[in-house]
Amino acid sequence: MAGLIKREDIDEVRQRTDIKEVVDGYVTLKGAGLGTFKGLCPFHDERSPSFTVRPQVGRYHCFGCGEDGDAISFVQKMDHSSFHEAVEKLAARIGYELRYEDGGTGPNREEVGKRQRLLDAHKIADEFFRAQLLTAGAAEGRNFLHGRGFDRTAAEQFGVGYAPQGWDSLLKHLRGRGFTDAELKLTGMFSAGGPGNQQRIYDRFRGRLIWPIRDIAGDTIGFGARKLYEDDHGPKYLNTPETVLYKKSQVLYGIDLAKRNIAKDRQLVVVEGYTDVMACHLAGVGTAVATCGTAFGTDHIKIARRLLSDDGTGGEVIFTFDGDAAGQKAALRAFEEDQRFVAQTYVAVEPSGADPCDLRQLKGDAAVRDLIATRRPLFEFAIRASLKRHNLDTVEGRVSALRESAPVVAQIRDSGIRPAYVRELAGWLGMPIEEVSRAVGLAAKRAASGAPGTAGAASTAGAMGAGQGTTPGQPGQPAAAPPSDAPIAFMRPDPRDPVAAMERQALEVVIQNPAVLGGEAALIGGAWERFEACHFVTPAYSAVHTAVRAAGLANIGDPVAWVEGIRREVPEPLQGLVSELAVVPLPASTPEALQRYCRDILARLFELQITRVKADKMGQLQRLDASAQPEEFQRLNRELMQLEMQRRALRMDS
Repeated sequence: MAGLIKREDIDEVRQRTDIKEVVDGYVTLKGAGLGTFKGLCPFHDERSPSFTVRPQVGRYHCFGCGEDGDAISFVQKMDHSSFHEAVEKLAARIGYELRYEDGGTGPNREEVGKRQRLLDAHKIADEFFRAQLLTAGAAEGRNFLHGRGFDRTAAEQFGVGYAPQGWDSLLKHLRGRGFTDAELKLTGMFSAGGPGNQQRIYDRFRGRLIWPIRDIAGDTIGFGARKLYEDDHGPKYLNTPETVLYKKSQVLYGIDLAKRNIAKDRQLVVVEGYTDVMACHLAGVGTAVATCGTAFGTDHIKIARRLLSDDGTGGEVIFTFDGDAAGQKAALRAFEEDQRFVAQTYVAVEPSGADPCDLRQLKGDAAVRDLIATRRPLFEFAIRASLKRHNLDTVEGRVSALRESAPVVAQIRDSGIRPAYVRELAGWLGMPIEEVSRAVGLAAKRAASGAPGTAGAASTAGAMGAGQGTTPGQPGQPAAAPPSDAPIAFMRPDPRDPVAAMERQALEVVIQNPAVLGGEAALIGGAWERFEACHFVTPAYSAVHTAVRAAGLANIGDPVAWVEGIRREVPEPLQGLVSELAVVPLPASTPEALQRYCRDILARLFELQITRVKADKMGQLQRLDASAQPEEFQRLNRELMQLEMQRRALRMDS
């Protein structure tokens, strides 16, 4: 019987999991300060990295869209799984055996989540197909691979398999492993036939060479199958249809093998087929991937940009297409998506029309590497392709070609490169540079006037939860009042307010480095007591301060539990703010500099508190009649003197 996972086990999984390793499977992260990493957010499209991960506290936060959480919530969102499934996946990752409430157990094969069940079926099918490639019946499949320059080692590297001829080889195998027909229908690996309610399922892939299609995390989510026999009347390539797991617009074949090279080399090579990916990788181009039965589109670009760290600091995307008309059309479609990349985009077309697989067979590995090395800018290819459609020997043809190609040049976002292509286009057309420049300028103006209004900066209010009561881009300005039954609203603090800024910095230090408040690592004597006594005037920060006090010092030795404890104590709309404070990079590049910064911030906070108390007591003193209340007068003076001594001591410490 399945049961709830014990709370202490959930906390243990959360504490033991390295969130950076988990996120690294989906996003390329770069160091952004001491113990902090940044990358492009996987939850929204952005050009500058604002997705921040701080492994020490086990949390991530996006300063662009406000998404935040821990390793468990990250897996939930990326895999579209339940909390239960995410905890079990992470527990399996670290080899931790979960316990369940009331004597329950982990979910069995009937009760496991639909997604995990489908993944299990694909994993078993993957193993089945690979084993079949070694059987006598797969001779035609092995001949196909050998004929294209792939040996057994290459087949094993890419997991290539074989689907036996017949109608139910895989079906019987998966039934034997405990899968029901109802489950198998959801995998996309089976077709159905027969009248009405009497339909029966049978193997979708029969007598074909099989490539496993895996997601970025390496899980098999579908298959691509190549026809081998003349009596197979199906299409040359047959892929898994759309399923819960397999969305072809979001899949890149080979991404699991290429992701680390893409991140390291800041390069992505897009080829057209499975064998082209194999040929590129075996030839030393380990950044190659392929789409699966669809054009390279917006969802593919989002995956690519996250891996490339596509933030304007470099990187390149290279498309390889056949030299025929279809290949040129595909390249022009890619050019239409070019502006979504900050990285430079290129096209590599072999003059003979050979694809990477054919090129490797004919001329060897070096020829494949040379093809990629001799890439041309995609916009040059697009301009030349547009010129080919016109008769440049006539005045009318040249004018028509200018009208078509000028908008292409106008799209080039690099203002340094655009004038160079104006000159190139003038030379190709045999027209004056001024005339071409004027046409490009008019095309740019038309595009600008027809473009929709620029959206404002991404709202940071998401980090404060629902009902923040602020207008994005206008710090501290209240929005319309929420309804009376709305959750507690917290105004986003104005970053220009020096007191709010001071309180925020103090909370960043305390949440990220709780040891500075107590124990041997305390930077200032009586730091915890001083911090408890502080009065925070900014409502949102005051609520977080109260939550820190409520969490106490019990978990300061465990940063992950410490942050989680604070999040549980704050009102729900502020949980995102706690994550934000926990991951924002602190301005220190060494442990020593971090200690100095933390000490200085705490000293300033405590000095601010002393100044406030002194001001209150000075007011009391001024209102007092010294002759009528001499003892009270002396007491206040003593307290003021003690406060001043404390203030001076703080300054000496810092």
